[in-house]
Amino acid sequence: MVVHDMVWLLRAIPEFPGASNVLRSRITHHAVRVGAVLILGGTLAWLPLPIAVPLTVGSLLVLLVLLHPVLGLFLLIPVIPFSPLVSIQVGGMRVGGMEALLGLTLAAWLLRMASQRQIILSAPLGLPWLLWLATCLFSWTQALSLGAALSETAKWVEMLTLYLFVVALVGQRHIPWLVTVFLVAALAQAVLGIYQSWMQVGPEGFLIFEGQMLRAYGTFQQPNPYAGYLGLTLPLAYSISLWGLGRVSIWLRAPQWSHILLVGLAAVTCGGISVALYASQSRGAWLGALGALITTSLVRSGRAAILFGFLIAALFVVVMSGATELLPPGITQRFAEVIPPTQAANIATVEVTDANFPVIERLAHWQAALDMWRDHLWLGVGLGNYPVVYPLYAIGRWRDPLGHAHNFYLNVAAETGLVGLLLYGALWGSLFWLGWQAVRTTQGAQRAIAAGILGMLVALSVHHLVDNLFVQGMYLHVAAALGILEVLRRTNN
Repeated sequence: MVVHDMVWLLRAIPEFPGASNVLRSRITHHAVRVGAVLILGGTLAWLPLPIAVPLTVGSLLVLLVLLHPVLGLFLLIPVIPFSPLVSIQVGGMRVGGMEALLGLTLAAWLLRMASQRQIILSAPLGLPWLLWLATCLFSWTQALSLGAALSETAKWVEMLTLYLFVVALVGQRHIPWLVTVFLVAALAQAVLGIYQSWMQVGPEGFLIFEGQMLRAYGTFQQPNPYAGYLGLTLPLAYSISLWGLGRVSIWLRAPQWSHILLVGLAAVTCGGISVALYASQSRGAWLGALGALITTSLVRSGRAAILFGFLIAALFVVVMSGATELLPPGITQRFAEVIPPTQAANIATVEVTDANFPVIERLAHWQAALDMWRDHLWLGVGLGNYPVVYPLYAIGRWRDPLGHAHNFYLNVAAETGLVGLLLYGALWGSLFWLGWQAVRTTQGAQRAIAAGILGMLVALSVHHLVDNLFVQGMYLHVAAALGILEVLRRTNN
């Protein structure tokens, strides 16, 4: 095989300067294969076996991604939630498998475009995204730390680039497999979180209800981002499960095993995530999940909307009638803890207990963000500079900046000002427009996927009221989902 490739290259390379795009692509593919085999041969011949084997596997992975860049996306999605297991600390930043795989995938895409002399960067979200990025760059003029500003800006550049990658290379045939990877990764995290909570494997600080329960946290180090990640996948699993439920009678007559297996996986994932979300005891994730499920039900079908409407009405009656004892005590107690701190006149003087600590801490950071925005109304303090400036605005005992304001919108306002908040709103409105267009123009399984991703945007938007989920690569998770939405919308127009 290698000899055949070498002979073919020797004949084809002289034609490279004037070759067509197709021939150039074939020459590049053969050259990569020959080079990789020679390198691997040398590696196995000279290095010790414990070093040669992982290096060989890694080289083969690099070769496959270079030849088939979409494979990098399939690998990236499950790596995102498990990235802390394959990362190291470098200069105050965590760098590891996720960053390396993203760089390799995007580099493979750029090399493919260069070999074919084609640049494909068109997408409907390009303009609002670029305007938001321009605002981020302009906010650098106010930043005390350019390093912090660069780090946060890089997230948005990576997010945009991955979105464009999906739009350019992913086809309809890839989407069911991508959805499967989303579901499997979330199910693995759900199982891990349930185990942690059930066996009480984790830090003592995560114990609640007088030590009777440990909050699940997965590989995210904290329960809230863990629950946020699960909440992003829940509406997708729920929507596919609903679609499958409506096709049971059809499949009884003529089974479609690929669809049946996908729906079965979605149903198991939906159940696992629901249990894990409860185990996380994350109020923000619960609210986000509720908003996502309502939205997904409304846009999926009239029957699903009616069913979910009855469930919400029943819940409302239970709460308004005072019969909250019918609800799980873990839920009612967690929300009951929120009310007293929010009624305090002065956050700095509130007596802090184990129960109200997280709420008071969030309120203190919200107030600091509002004070920053008041003093830097138009351009903010600079993207990524909230924790840098925070000591100047800290309230009472709350001296730790925590990295963000625990309200994404206040964080955007504090760091990029009113201009940034408006352009971020325009970008986010464009994302919802894309989601609605994808739902409106699709049918069947594709519509179920589009509705689930639209629900994902709702879950993210609601959870962002009390947290920031653009951590541990979750922004890449969202970018890949947005790319799928655009592929669905474009191919059905």
